[in-house]
Amino acid sequence: MSSTITEGYLDSPVFKIVSDAARELGVRAFVIGGYVRDCFLGRQNDDIDIVVEGSGIELAHAVSSRIEEKEHRHCNVSVFKTFGTAMLKWHGAEIEFVGARKESYRHDSRKPIVEDGTLEEDQMRRDFTINAMAFSLQEEDYGALVDPFGGIRDLAAGIIRTPLEPEQTYSDDPLRMLRAIRFAVKLSTPEHAFTIVPESVRAMKAMKDRMAILSQERIVEELNKILICPRPSMGFHLMDETGLLEYILPELLKLKGIETVDGKGHKEIFSHTLQVVDNVAASEAAAIAEGRLKDYSPKEDGDGFVETVRTEPYVWLRWAALLHDIGKPVSKRFDPAVGWTFHGHEVVGGKMVPKIFTRLKMPLNEKMKYVQKLVTLHHRPVALVDDEVTDSAVRRLLFDAGNEIEDLMLLCNADITSKNPVKVARIRENFELVKKKLVEVEEKDAIRNWKNPITGEYVMQVYGIPPCKEIGVLKEYVKNAILDGEIGNNFEEADALMRKKASEMGLKEA
Repeated sequence: MSSTITEGYLDSPVFKIVSDAARELGVRAFVIGGYVRDCFLGRQNDDIDIVVEGSGIELAHAVSSRIEEKEHRHCNVSVFKTFGTAMLKWHGAEIEFVGARKESYRHDSRKPIVEDGTLEEDQMRRDFTINAMAFSLQEEDYGALVDPFGGIRDLAAGIIRTPLEPEQTYSDDPLRMLRAIRFAVKLSTPEHAFTIVPESVRAMKAMKDRMAILSQERIVEELNKILICPRPSMGFHLMDETGLLEYILPELLKLKGIETVDGKGHKEIFSHTLQVVDNVAASEAAAIAEGRLKDYSPKEDGDGFVETVRTEPYVWLRWAALLHDIGKPVSKRFDPAVGWTFHGHEVVGGKMVPKIFTRLKMPLNEKMKYVQKLVTLHHRPVALVDDEVTDSAVRRLLFDAGNEIEDLMLLCNADITSKNPVKVARIRENFELVKKKLVEVEEKDAIRNWKNPITGEYVMQVYGIPPCKEIGVLKEYVKNAILDGEIGNNFEEADALMRKKASEMGLKEA
């Protein structure tokens, strides 16, 4: 742990501008929270919180005026009167201004009763000691650390601790229980692990029922931040240990445990699932660093996709990893001949995804469909490993996966977690053959995001018929023929096959 470092953090010109503006207004201003914490951790942080013993909105406008005068450019201030805050952007950084305040809470709500307060009262209402530290921006003690709760000591020790008694902090705002877990996960590195102090863990276990007053949206916001960390499993193990997982994703709890019949047990699915999430996080990070992962967004005219290189973790890929085996408890069966089976668990899991997203009030748009697709298809590449890798099977996988094929293959590779090194080596070797075959078939047949050469409108035009089931039969027949390699992926061969099949069905050309 390095000693106090403010050079490179407080030498930014904007802090001097804030200091001068606050002095002119006759108020005291401080940098507080995550920016201060990350200063000592040596982490980049472009979110700067300024707390002022006065009006945050008034100080923001004063700072904006000084920036405009100094840099000869417009500096817009976004004001949030409901919260008494204001925000402006400065060279890529977001600076938020808020008046120092003290808070009190009703037992049945996480919305505080807010009153003006001092810096000390504002620090008391903060969630954790490491987030309550502040740097003075006063001219007489510029850069001095104001740390009444020993946050710098806790940061060095790698512990998450509340400024007040944890029962009071968590009762006031139960979301802080999830935030404690999130910070433990986010701040931990192989060299410097963070843990939640035992008294805080005990309080979380005792107060888990307080989770009931939280909105699903706020819970999901914390879950997403945990999922994009390098080792998300740590967060879910802590949620399980404290009992919070029961209120968030009870479906995951059903994955716990090993059932044994006639001496035969199955893999412990809960720990396997969390290992897969960590594997995905590591593999995605490596692929991003090498520029190997692509993202696709529909073009404005709806014809095709815009391809971009992924630069940040994709939280929905992490959700797919978290839920990939969610259907196993429902599909679990014991067969005396082979032991435990989970036939069709991927289909069952795919059907569970919309229900889980709906309950958690998560988006039901293309993001949910992406997760559902990966959960439903995650066993397909593995099945190809076990069977002969035919062009037909690969075409159908490409057709069904579309632009998600790279993420699907990443998830499937992460799903190989056997403790038998010989088995793992064999599966990975075969898996590479599948990946090679995918590239070959894609280059040859252009099946990804494939469109049927035969449209319903064309069938109606050729045969002079209204919309009917025969149209669907013909389109499906042509599609299967192309995917099975019976005809080429072109209009001429598709049209000839359609006319042949239509004649067999008794349809006459118009």
